[in-house]
Amino acid sequence: MSQSPAMPPLPSPKERRRLREAKSLSQAEVAAEMGVSRSAVRAWESGRRHPRGRSRVAYAHLLAGLADGHAPGASGTGAGRGEAHPPTSAATRKAAGTVAYDQEAAGPEAGAAGPEAGRRPEAVAERDPEAAPAAGVDPEDAAPAATAPAAEDPDAAPDPMAAPDRYAKRPVPSPHTPEAAFDALCTRTAPSLVRQAYALTGRPGLAEESVERAFQLAWQRWPEVAMDRDPASWVRAAAHEYALSPWHRFRRAHRTPGTPPAEAAHRAVLTVLLSLPPARRRTLLLYDGIGLDLPETAAETEATTPTAAYRLLHARRAVAEALPDAEGEPEVLHRHLDALGRTERLRQPRPERVRLGSERRARLWTRAAIAFTALIIGATALTVRTAPTRYEPAQAPGRAISGVPPRMGPGPLSYEDEVLREKLRAEPHRGPGRLLPVAG
Repeated sequence: MSQSPAMPPLPSPKERRRLREAKSLSQAEVAAEMGVSRSAVRAWESGRRHPRGRSRVAYAHLLAGLADGHAPGASGTGAGRGEAHPPTSAATRKAAGTVAYDQEAAGPEAGAAGPEAGRRPEAVAERDPEAAPAAGVDPEDAAPAATAPAAEDPDAAPDPMAAPDRYAKRPVPSPHTPEAAFDALCTRTAPSLVRQAYALTGRPGLAEESVERAFQLAWQRWPEVAMDRDPASWVRAAAHEYALSPWHRFRRAHRTPGTPPAEAAHRAVLTVLLSLPPARRRTLLLYDGIGLDLPETAAETEATTPTAAYRLLHARRAVAEALPDAEGEPEVLHRHLDALGRTERLRQPRPERVRLGSERRARLWTRAAIAFTALIIGATALTVRTAPTRYEPAQAPGRAISGVPPRMGPGPLSYEDEVLREKLRAEPHRGPGRLLPVAG
């Protein structure tokens, strides 16, 4: 498709990202200023997609303002936010895209939604798509699911009418410290991650342990996680991989099945989920439960897009056989997966406990590594101390000595010796009689 000459030019994707990072802006802030989703801004900066229409004009004005040294609010790009489509929830946009995938026959009404609206996972499995756009909604012009609340001013004076803080005696971390950022991430994402891990395993204890271990790993690698484009996805992938680890089957506590949910509907959903292979179970949860698109689901499960599409189709077919009401109804399946685990008493990890446990585990592994290194050094020193310090020649091999008579000994009789022996035994004794003692 030829580019219209009226459209303003855009810098390269690397230059777009450099301009944003030069002003210490996040992708979420640029998305909120533009009135689009964060995934759209990420696609623009990676070069996978380019803005079109009003979004392109507003994005060009925003980049020009960043290049001139102006803040987003002062560059005049706020008009793009007012011209954007009204915000829609992620579940609504995901449901629209999933319904478009599940249409078995595209009629004239379906053709009006665009050439990609009637695509289904079967078609995606045959050819690798770049993305799965929602029907009737431009993914680049779609509004973000939720707008982040305004950050509070840390230097503002306390409100005298505010209620007393029950945790006022505890040391509250500064909002600009790594601890505060980690605590905010853990508080925001832990509840949903525990429910997701419960849907993958069916065991409340293993679900809580998986999420806590994932956050401990995230705190150990916090510089890497903090610089990641989506820290929540990083923690989610770690929690899912730990929950689906095959080594749990050798643990004594996990050899018996977990306690099923109390409600019959949740019990049926959990039963059909646990009957699926782990890869299909995770793909179904990411796509229909969380709302990721097909390429992101394939990337998080470390599979190709066609493979993820095949796993999704087989998982949906198995769910439709067990739950007839969810057949062809992605919204119903999404509600089932979202409600699973909400009625269970799942303990959420506390950020302070997670950080302390992570640091304690790191100290334990460090001491174990030091002890193992000391053991190797001691064994090496002992070997060096006990090793010989001079050359000891080996014993020469033995050699034959001449002049020694052959070894003699009793052996078998010859023919002549046997004849003589028989002759002596046959002849009577001709010598004097034997003297016998006589009593008395």
